[in-house]
Amino acid sequence: MPDATFTSTAKAQPMSTEHAGRILIIDDEAGIRESLETLLTFEGFQVEMAFDGESGLEKATRSPYDLVLLDLALPGQNGLEVLPQLLEHQPGLPIIMITAYGTVGNVIDAIRAGAENFVQKPWDNEKLLADIRSAIARHRAEQEVIQLKRALKQRYNFENIVGKSDPMLRLFDLVAQVAPSRSTVLILGESGTGKELIAKALHANSPRRDKPFVPVNTGSMPTDLLESTLFGHEKGAFTSAMAAKKGLFEVANGGTLFLDEIGNMSMETQAKVLRVLQDRRFMHLGGVQEIQVDVRIIAATNVDLRQAVREGKFREDLFYRLNVISLELPPLRNRRDDIPLLAGHFLKYYAEENGVSTRTLAPEAMRVLLDYDWPGNVRELENIIERGVVLSAGPVIGVDLLPGHLTGRNFSSSLLEHRPDSSLFDIMEEIERRIIVDMLERCNWNQTEAAEQFKIPLSTLNQKIKRLNIEIRKRMKE
Repeated sequence: MPDATFTSTAKAQPMSTEHAGRILIIDDEAGIRESLETLLTFEGFQVEMAFDGESGLEKATRSPYDLVLLDLALPGQNGLEVLPQLLEHQPGLPIIMITAYGTVGNVIDAIRAGAENFVQKPWDNEKLLADIRSAIARHRAEQEVIQLKRALKQRYNFENIVGKSDPMLRLFDLVAQVAPSRSTVLILGESGTGKELIAKALHANSPRRDKPFVPVNTGSMPTDLLESTLFGHEKGAFTSAMAAKKGLFEVANGGTLFLDEIGNMSMETQAKVLRVLQDRRFMHLGGVQEIQVDVRIIAATNVDLRQAVREGKFREDLFYRLNVISLELPPLRNRRDDIPLLAGHFLKYYAEENGVSTRTLAPEAMRVLLDYDWPGNVRELENIIERGVVLSAGPVIGVDLLPGHLTGRNFSSSLLEHRPDSSLFDIMEEIERRIIVDMLERCNWNQTEAAEQFKIPLSTLNQKIKRLNIEIRKRMKE
């Protein structure tokens, strides 16, 4: 996946890029598999299934997963025998054991063998989902730390920046000036402008570059899960806390903690983050001992925090603690000089990734890109270029391969022309499907963001995605 603002000879490859995560279910009971698949798919997870240990291991060798739900009683090799083999293929993989025979001995054996948790049938859906989300969030953070320590051994080469417009050059100067300091930085900008890339550049050009860079989306988690993720917890702090866990403040010790979407953080959590910023100390959930950390905080938001302070939705004292140095990323519509440069960068990358010859944009297609206002910013441009590369049959990408919302094409008329025998219901269903796919593409296949844009609950959007058989694509890194 390419950086939308920077290129580097060292690239961290994330293990998984789906929005919610890829989960493998290994259970010999078809009813259990189907029940779990329905629950998890509805919540936005990508699910694969296996009926025994052998087929589960075969799937695990072909591709990585974010989590495995593993039945204890399996035909052939039981779950406790399969578990270490899964961890051998993918070290650190979160595995939750599921069984109807939850004896103390089984629990102890599973945890000792490396299981993340142990759930007894019949399970509580909300608790199971909370355990899954917590395990995936922690595992992704740990993998990010490992990958970045390996990949970011050198500073970003500012000669390789994809961007030559005046607003971006001024921003790069500020990044170079601010990066070596210890100061807290607040990054402001619309969704899709590349706030996380700027945070990584600050880290990679700082004395902390060899220490962890740990990102966390603070706006996408419930308060309890976010606090457990940030601060860690002691054994028994809550029902599913079967062992003590480090929080991301500890994981990032000596390095940088990137708090994305901080404008959506609850007031309660804001108060706890403020204390860490002030004292560099905190306690695990359920703990009594203070932990001291040395962490640089970089926060980002697309929310107007001053307005949020006035409305009582964001703490004024936390705002001033975060706003020591602020960097504002320009939207793509204000840096149109960079569109051809960015398009060329993405064309080259996705041609190589898909094993095709280098693609170019037809002049009329480039004119469309230059005239568009880009509400989804660089991320939307990247998605459109990838789409064009994948759909193109030849070396030139024309206007016909650009999405309809860029060119103003009326796809309802197109449907009437190409499906004259279809019923009104079929045509309306196809229009609905195309509208949802179009919004998902604009939002980088982030279902939560798409639901917010549609002003509908996430559960409603997920129901429509399932009903319309929309295949969820991998999400690009922001």
